[in-house]
Amino acid sequence: MSARLVDSHCHLDYPGLIENLDAVLARAEQANVGWMLSICTKITEFPQVLAIAEANENIWCTVGIHPHEAVNEPEIDTETLLRLAEHPKVIGFGETGLDYYYEHSPRDRQETSFRAHIAAAREAGLPLVVHARDADDDMANILEEEHSKGPFSGLLHCFSSGHELAERALAIGMSISFSGIVTFNSAESLRESAKIVPLERMLVETDSPYLAPVPMRGRTNEPAFVAHTAARLAELRNIPVDDLINVTTNNFFRLFAKTQLDPTVTITL
Repeated sequence: MSARLVDSHCHLDYPGLIENLDAVLARAEQANVGWMLSICTKITEFPQVLAIAEANENIWCTVGIHPHEAVNEPEIDTETLLRLAEHPKVIGFGETGLDYYYEHSPRDRQETSFRAHIAAAREAGLPLVVHARDADDDMANILEEEHSKGPFSGLLHCFSSGHELAERALAIGMSISFSGIVTFNSAESLRESAKIVPLERMLVETDSPYLAPVPMRGRTNEPAFVAHTAARLAELRNIPVDDLINVTTNNFFRLFAKTQLDPTVTITL
């Protein structure tokens, strides 16, 4: 494998990764993972997320509030998100969205936060990183309603929802990112989705430190393991793994176009 991977969604500030970050990043390099996007889930912890991105030329970050945290974090407004996203290392908003499985935050608070992030994505022209779990109908309806007010870009991260949500998100121009879940024995329906998502809209991720792919189940997930997810997706699409990697890497840099404006980073695809 010679093509360079992107881990489009990881949490490098989380326990399990931050304590040994130098070793984690070294293993990513050995696995040919050239770039990483470290995702913010709490606005109160954004400085730590940003510091990791500032210290590493091949790492960017997002700014936002996870739906789990919507009730515990300060209520976010679009203006605050836009201000924080002025930093050159911030290339997207989120992760944000809806989670009706755990419902750690009330649904109305999740929706208010989600719409604030969408408005910021629309105004700034930066992608939205969307979390959706057990909320397919409301997620699709909100995305379509907000898109009717004006276009915005984004992706459904760690996709594990049904075909309908995928189709409705794709119809408004969103991309879809697959995690190690696609390698799980129980994920046959997800593998069927992975076979039909257009290659030009597909990204890969770890969501580390969670969801380690086969054959790394039971271990703390890390960016290096995205190679296993890419290999499984290539198998599902019946294409060489380098082709899958090249496509998903190019998709990442096309979607997160602000990366091209960072003068400290040399990007060779």
